[in-house]
Amino acid sequence: MAYDHKIVRPGVNGILISATGEKLSPPDGWAFLPAGDAGLTRKVTAAGSCWRVQVQMGRRLISKGIWAPAATIAQARQEVTAVRSTAGYQHKLAADRLRRVKKQALYEEDFYQAVRTFLAFAPCHQEAELAMAAAISAHAVPVGSGTVARTTLIPLAERAAKAVIAWMRHQTTAYDSMSIPRIKGQRREIRRMLAERSTMLLKAYRQGLTTSPDCPLQKALAKSRAPAGL
Repeated sequence: MAYDHKIVRPGVNGILISATGEKLSPPDGWAFLPAGDAGLTRKVTAAGSCWRVQVQMGRRLISKGIWAPAATIAQARQEVTAVRSTAGYQHKLAADRLRRVKKQALYEEDFYQAVRTFLAFAPCHQEAELAMAAAISAHAVPVGSGTVARTTLIPLAERAAKAVIAWMRHQTTAYDSMSIPRIKGQRREIRRMLAERSTMLLKAYRQGLTTSPDCPLQKALAKSRAPAGL
């Protein structure tokens, strides 16, 4: 039996749009299964016909869920629930969770060291290097942070370098409050200019030059050390 598998996007008033622009409505007896449970989704898609609902966000395609026969979804949910209630599954779940925690801890340390390697401050500024590496890692490394530190598409050293510049853009410049004209390439140019300023600021710390209390990096680090709520 040939299954009906389509990729669609949301339209208006509940209408779906196919890859060819055709307006579609889900067949009678179908129901929507929101994204979020990968195991359940895989079971439903393997069982028969379904339509995947995707939306374009920048360069990425984001899955919103699937339309499939309501009976198929109900049966798959019942089977998945039965499997997940077994002691064996719970043991595997706990083991996987522990493995992820250990993997995350190792990555946090590796990323922190990669940031320190990129900063490479002179000995007289080592305290600033340690504080900066800690602040950047705490912001960038957590799972779900959506930062460059979470990508695996570029080497670790490059991730660390980009994370440093991104942190400095938000913490040591007025970027977040800038009114940037909606002109193609304008935001990219401003980010490039700010990255150059950040690089020059880092150079002073790498060369061991004396910095003033008004230094934007010192202010950012002081802010990061302040207790929450102050």
